[in-house]
Amino acid sequence: MRIDKYLWCIRFFKTRSIATDACKKGHIKINDTNLKPSKEIFGNEEIIIRKNQINYKIKVLDIPQSRVGAKLVDLYRKDLTPKEEFEKTELLKYAKDYYRKKGTGRPTKKDRRDIDDYNDVNE
Repeated sequence: MRIDKYLWCIRFFKTRSIATDACKKGHIKINDTNLKPSKEIFGNEEIIIRKNQINYKIKVLDIPQSRVGAKLVDLYRKDLTPKEEFEKTELLKYAKDYYRKKGTGRPTKKDRRDIDDYNDVNE
């Protein structure tokens, strides 16, 4: 089975075209080599997938015939992603000096002055 179809079948990507684009951009690797979307995948291979700034590591257990339900995904892959990868995203959130809530829009003049004052004090 093609690698892009496999990743779509195990519900790692929402559409097959998104999986194909990830392969073309070099986000899918086996043994530190980038894969083309047409690469044939077999059992017992470890795939590294870069998605949302996290390097997921999965092992291919079996090849599904078609897209499977969410409850059956674990029959076809084993997640080997270390916990440290998930902790990196938490650290990125706290690493920002000034964090604005999502959806609050652009900073006002007062917000901008407060940010500048905050940066001046911390330097």
